[in-house]
Amino acid sequence: MADDSSKVWSAFSLVAGLGAAAVARKALRGGWKAATGKEPPANPADPDVDVWEAVAWAAASGTLIALAKMAATRRAATYYLKSTGELPPPLRKDEPANA
Repeated sequence: MADDSSKVWSAFSLVAGLGAAAVARKALRGGWKAATGKEPPANPADPDVDVWEAVAWAAASGTLIALAKMAATRRAATYYLKSTGELPPPLRKDEPANA
């Protein structure tokens, strides 16, 4: 049973994280274009991209996507908890050694 719930959680958290990352990426691209008036760098490692633009894009996109994934995973864990009555297997705290 624990193995099944672990598989369910893995799939559930993966879908939530990927969905959140896609939404964040789309919002970030729109925000970048609104703020700078141009498209974000397609490849920040390209030497033709200004280094500060590449750094700004990498920092902004990495931060926003990581935060979106974390928020989606937390919401998914809350839903899982409400649905099953317990936290997903990877988020369960270990039982105390002397319990």
